[in-house]
Amino acid sequence: MKQIIRVLLKLLIVLSALAFVFFLWASSPTMNEKEYAKLITHSYNTKVDNDSIYSIVTYNIGYLSGMTNNRAIAKPKELFEANLSKVVSEIKKENPDIIAFQEIDYNAARSYEVDQEEEIAKLGYNYVARGVNWDEHYVPYPYWPPSMHFGKMVSGQSIVSKYELKDYERIVLERVPDNPFYRDALYLERLVQVTKVVLEEKEVVVINIHLEAFDKPTRSRQFDYVVNLFNSYKKDYPTILLGDFNSRARDKSAVIQKMFEMDNIGNAAFEVANPANTFDTKDLYERIDYIFYTENSIEYVEGKVLNGFEQASDHLPVEMKFRLK
Repeated sequence: MKQIIRVLLKLLIVLSALAFVFFLWASSPTMNEKEYAKLITHSYNTKVDNDSIYSIVTYNIGYLSGMTNNRAIAKPKELFEANLSKVVSEIKKENPDIIAFQEIDYNAARSYEVDQEEEIAKLGYNYVARGVNWDEHYVPYPYWPPSMHFGKMVSGQSIVSKYELKDYERIVLERVPDNPFYRDALYLERLVQVTKVVLEEKEVVVINIHLEAFDKPTRSRQFDYVVNLFNSYKKDYPTILLGDFNSRARDKSAVIQKMFEMDNIGNAAFEVANPANTFDTKDLYERIDYIFYTENSIEYVEGKVLNGFEQASDHLPVEMKFRLK
């Protein structure tokens, strides 16, 4: 009996050591942390002709996984190719000047090692602010199929622009405090991207966010930080705050209600009585993606939810056209 116990203890020690080594490998980065925040300049052919009316879009692109995002469904390469083709076609048609992406992949294994940001930048977006928020060797979500868990995971948020970007900053938001350590180690960082885009020799501040999806108290604190950041810029610059807030327009207790109540802050493509829905694209039932702007320095021309993108992501983009005052 003692011999059996000794064998079992040795087996337990070996399995524990293997689990520890696997965890270290799984949670280790694939790139230098200095690469997590980058301003990139391309030299693609571009055309700008807007008669002083500019357009900006926010789009949680869901790494081009369509309605398979966060679902235990196989994700074939053909799905990503079709969705990329759809997104490229729609961007060509809408031709926005600036696009703020959330959940965009950079040569990640889960999306078949395509740099989605670069493929879109080829449309003439020569100025790019990249913010990596997920850099792992292994991500055990969604839970099926397990084969999709392995391989380089590099994903994040990107602002692509036809106009110069400058003074870029990547800010990591508060994490969920009571996450178990193993989940925390493999979980993405929630980011704020802040950059200035130069329009008509003026600097316009663009703030791109993706707030916590699953823990409401953490999302609320992240939101308060973002609002304070927005307020710190809005007195001195035309300022646009946009992204995936993960906060429902129809929920009267949601943090987004504070934004609706702010004076002199516009909300593109939005009516309180009937918010245009952006999620999810299979059965649109909620608005969680927004573009806010400073009314004293930005003149709203028009805005809309871009339904033509269909199910390339589980979100739809929102567009705003505007002039500078």
